[in-house]
Amino acid sequence: MNADAGLSRDAVRTTLILAAAQAVIGSAGPICFSLGALAGDYLLGPDKSLATAPVTAFNVGVAVGAIPAAAIIRALGQRNGFMSGTVITGLGGALAALALFRSGFWLFAAGLLMIGIGSAFVQQFRFAAADNAPPAFKARAISWVLAGGVVTAILGPQIAIFTRETLAPVMFAGSFAAIIGVAIVGGIILSFLRVRDGSAHGGGVAADAPARPLREIVTEPRFAVAMLCGIASFALMTFVMTGAPLAMVGCGFTPDEATLGISWHVMAMFGPSFFTGRLIARYGKERIVAAGLLLLAGCAVVALSGIELWQFWTALVLLGLGWNFGFIGATAIVAESYRPQEKGKVQGFHDFVLFSSVALASLMSGQVYNAWGWDMLNWVVLPVTAVCLLALGLLVLRLRRPAIG
Repeated sequence: MNADAGLSRDAVRTTLILAAAQAVIGSAGPICFSLGALAGDYLLGPDKSLATAPVTAFNVGVAVGAIPAAAIIRALGQRNGFMSGTVITGLGGALAALALFRSGFWLFAAGLLMIGIGSAFVQQFRFAAADNAPPAFKARAISWVLAGGVVTAILGPQIAIFTRETLAPVMFAGSFAAIIGVAIVGGIILSFLRVRDGSAHGGGVAADAPARPLREIVTEPRFAVAMLCGIASFALMTFVMTGAPLAMVGCGFTPDEATLGISWHVMAMFGPSFFTGRLIARYGKERIVAAGLLLLAGCAVVALSGIELWQFWTALVLLGLGWNFGFIGATAIVAESYRPQEKGKVQGFHDFVLFSSVALASLMSGQVYNAWGWDMLNWVVLPVTAVCLLALGLLVLRLRRPAIG
């Protein structure tokens, strides 16, 4: 009993430290999302079709960094591995700021690529919290870590707004230079991290069970559907969110109004995380994922209804809520689908595929917006969510069939 209580206290402490680190280091993401396309537009000539390429570079960085990040964390341990990620994030911020001073579009994209690689380490926080938590606490640990994004929702956009002109006349450079400070504070928080070997908490499977081939794990229907829904939730969120600042400014709203819209969006992404874990425990992971997909569809409906500021902001809020339910629910399913000794390769593979898809979504966002406009970005959401809901429904029927028989 005392041992279990000790494990629970350690799990809570670890989760809270990771949530605090997520809150601070994660703010680099909203800075890149809210200003990346606008800064790209600022650096480009008359052809603006590549304006979202820097945001795409950020997402490519998260994708290509996923497997190396998992390997580095495994080799150095979670504390040292995560702290090495903050160094990469700070260097990326410095490079992006330098690129703006030199008016170098592709150098700026390289800076965001590096920030994205640093963010690949941040993406491992949710798995680290789950791996170091008892089974009953896993979903809540994931949601608590992502709840750190509530601070991110405020901190990131406010940094962007208040530092956007601090290095004038070079617009936006101050915001990316501020990422260096964000990385330093995040590294200090992570220095307090002390974790046990999380293998005792893996997936409810005996720690001495043999490791399975990766192909066997990823083709298991529950894992495959969870991964599909998680990818769809994240990719659709990125697809719409990346184009939203361009659409708002294009409709006559100010960059600050666009940035505040992203702030509301990020708040909606992470705010529900305080209770998403409890909702999962009460209603089940599959129902929460389905609710998330329906909210994403609702975002598209609102966005297609008009181009007033309240419609942009409401759509972005629904987009954030849908991401929260869909992604946390899917991650909780994935976290139960592998054995302790399989976690490194499964987590690395999962995040590589996830953020490769997210990178493609952010790149296509600019292309689709430039060619067909804001409405088309939102029409794409509807068939994708329909396919995911169908796959999820078939999975639930498949899982229930033996019990009925």
